[in-house]
This record gives sequence, C-alpha cells and structure tokens, in this order.
Amino acid sequence: MRTQPNGTTDSPAALPWREDYWELVSKRDRGADGDFYYSVETTGVYCRPSCPSRLAKPQNVRFYKSCADAERAGFRPCKRCRPDGVSAAQEQSARVARVCHLIEEADTVPSLEQLAENVGMTPFHLHRVFKATTGLTPRGYAVAHRSQRIRSRLQSKEGTITDAIYAAGYNSNGRFYGESQAVLGMTPSSFRSGGDKEQIKFAIGQCSLGTILVAQSQRGLCAISLGDDPETLLQNLENQFPKARLLGGDPEYETIVAKVVGFVDSPALGCDLPLDLRGTAFQQRVWTALTKIPVGSRVSYTDLASRIGVPGSVRAVAQACGANKLAVAIPCHRVVRRNGELAGYRWGIARKRQLLERETES
Repeated sequence: MRTQPNGTTDSPAALPWREDYWELVSKRDRGADGDFYYSVETTGVYCRPSCPSRLAKPQNVRFYKSCADAERAGFRPCKRCRPDGVSAAQEQSARVARVCHLIEEADTVPSLEQLAENVGMTPFHLHRVFKATTGLTPRGYAVAHRSQRIRSRLQSKEGTITDAIYAAGYNSNGRFYGESQAVLGMTPSSFRSGGDKEQIKFAIGQCSLGTILVAQSQRGLCAISLGDDPETLLQNLENQFPKARLLGGDPEYETIVAKVVGFVDSPALGCDLPLDLRGTAFQQRVWTALTKIPVGSRVSYTDLASRIGVPGSVRAVAQACGANKLAVAIPCHRVVRRNGELAGYRWGIARKRQLLERETES
C-alpha cells in the first residue's frame, strides 16, 4: 500500500506520489503523455498528463504507469483526452502533418478547400489549427516549401531556369520573376551562379556574450554569430556566402549592429529588424515556432515537435535548431531536453546558460 498527500493509502497499482509528475500535470505537458497517467478520485476517471480538463485537487489525484493499472484500480478513461486511444491533440497533429505532406508532394499549390476536404475538416477550422500548430497558414507553408524547391532546383543546375521555375510549382515565368527578390533575395541567374552579385553588409563588435558578427542582406539580417575569435566568425560568414560580396566598415550599418547588441544583451526588448531566413520549409516551420516561445520560457525538443505537428520528428527538430544562424533573434537557446538539462548550442553551452539566466532574471 502507498501513502498519498492526504495520508490515505492506495492499491498497489498506484505509483508513489511524485511532485515532478504533478508539475507536468499542472502544466498539461503533452511531452509527458505515455510516460504515466493520473486518476481523479472525485470523478472516477483517469487522464493523460496533457488533459485540458479542469485541474483536480492534488489530494484527489493518483498516478499510474499504464492505462491497465488505472482501470484495475476502478477508474474509467476520460472522454475528453482519451488516454486509452488516440488523443484529440494527436489526431490534430496527424492531420496537420498530412496537410504538410500533401502540400510538399503537390505539383501546384492545393487550395485550402482541397486540403480541408482531404483531412475531413472545414476550411476555416483547418486554417486556424494549421496556423496555431506550425506558425504558418497553409498558403504560407506552401510558399515556403515552393521557395525551397526553386532554390534546390537552381542549385542543382539541371535544365534551364525556366525548367526549374515550372518544376517548383510556378505557373508562369512572369509570376516567379515578380517574386524572385522576395524568394531568393536576388535574380534567379545570380542565385544559380552562387550569389556572386549579392551584397552582404557585416560588422564585428563586442557584446556581453563575447564577440558578435552581424550580417545583413537586402532582405534583412541573415547572420548573427557569437564567438571568441573575430577571424573565425568572419571565416564562417565567408563559408555561408562563398560568392557574395561582403561589405564591412559601413558607418551607417553600425546603428543596426548597435540595435542587435542591445537586443542580445536585453532580449526582453525584442527584435523588430527584418530577418532573411534561408532554410527548408521544415526548418522555417521550426524557426517560426521558436519565435513564439516567450522570453524566460523553456520548451523541450519533444514539445516543440508536437507544436508544429510532427511529434515523431524530435531529431529533425533538434537539427533545425542547430541549423539556425540568427542567434537570439531565433531563440533556439530556449529549447532544452525533457529533463530540463541544456542540450547543444551552436554558440556554446555557456552562452546558452547565460542567455537563459538573463531572461529568467529580467
């Protein structure tokens, strides 16, 4: 028999009271689903940790390792979170993932109505759920994916530029050329040649985290790097834009650098500068979700994967975080392991710890 917070004892099926389990239930942490279940004495039901129902009093809660244990103790599954089956949140995530797949596989961008019909949702509901999950509308996701497709086609140098435009899903040359600056940051011919005509302004300075390099294309900030050695940061920028023309020492650009340094030193100020995000559609989904994590908060890679509708792609989410080249502006430092420990960080674990401590104190 086990003792609970109110001094009563339970059947052997119940686990000992655990404060960490109760904290996960209080937060309705979806990342804990499947690790354990909890029952509520006053309602006679058992739930997932993420159940959205009204939080019970701790003295009425018991923890179980499995659904079978909870049912042997006399509790029935909650109809809201369906702990013995697929939860509504999991169904929703699966539908969002299905929509992403449909968009990625289509030759032309499917309409919202077509996507909604395919996954059994109304267009309005799909639009709302998709945006809440990925941070993008279905149309926005399609644009990001098509942007990556045209980039890949142009970089492969297979066929003509026109072939690449149509293969990426554009219906006409004119439509793509009208968007090319927004999609590529340059003309298609310049992009195919490696961006040899692109101009990147940059400056290197000092901030509270050491040396900082800030680079900006015509579209916005394309790199914010932290380190100890200015030469190494500059070499990394050259590797990132091997054929671009790098312009340093611009007095007017120093004001941009000063704003970035101020933001790095005080993240709560926010960054209102335009960003030039260059990555796959999946990476952009992850980066968009990162920007929605509030200052001072932390999420796990598992939770982040669930937020964008791909709970089974934790490793891919971690890789997307690692591919981020805009320190602090895209706050990948706010992502930690499920146990709260700090995972890898492109600019060093020590800087990640400093950033998190600074945000917690602000």
